[in-house]
Amino acid sequence: MLRNIASYSTLTLTILTLLYVSFQSNETIDLSKYSTEGLDLNYTVSIDVSQTELKKESNDSFSPYLGKSFVGFKEAIAFKESGGDYNSVNTYGYLGKYQFGTETLKMIGINNPAKFLKNPKLQEKAFIANAARNKWILRRDIKNFVGKRINGIIVTESGILAAAHLAGPGSVKKYLRSYGLDNFADGYGTTVHYYMKRFSGYDTSFVKPNKKAKAI
Repeated sequence: MLRNIASYSTLTLTILTLLYVSFQSNETIDLSKYSTEGLDLNYTVSIDVSQTELKKESNDSFSPYLGKSFVGFKEAIAFKESGGDYNSVNTYGYLGKYQFGTETLKMIGINNPAKFLKNPKLQEKAFIANAARNKWILRRDIKNFVGKRINGIIVTESGILAAAHLAGPGSVKKYLRSYGLDNFADGYGTTVHYYMKRFSGYDTSFVKPNKKAKAI
């Protein structure tokens, strides 16, 4: 009993001593070096954006962690084509998030480019319809060339479909069947080979080959 009392007394005395030393110390923590005064702060969201706008943006945005999924595939192409901007029109007149030409739009049932540009849902349908049509046109080439190496890269179905989106299925056929010698480049110098490489290895099984695919 006496030993326990002595232990508690020693512990209490130690605590009191530490508190006394702490209060007697003149040293203070300088927090001034942590100040943000004078810094040009780079906020990701404007402070005047309403909560409604933030919620809508959150619901409409895709996750950045899409991996090699089909959604990852189409969003990667969209980012390369337009930065993902539905309203984009380039210097050659290609339209929307995926940069469609008017002739390609006609082939998938879209005859009003102005309305197409203002309709994000239609643009998404157009991408899938065009991919399905290209997959049908290139079905034999997909069967014959996927897994082979051309110009140092392994040919994949997603690479073929991406290149067809860039240059049309005819240019992709020429590239594959010439084993890379006929390498079409668009007006900005982007080649079939570049798209075959950049967009290789995605899962495009979602796209079903369809000769008569339409967006409308």
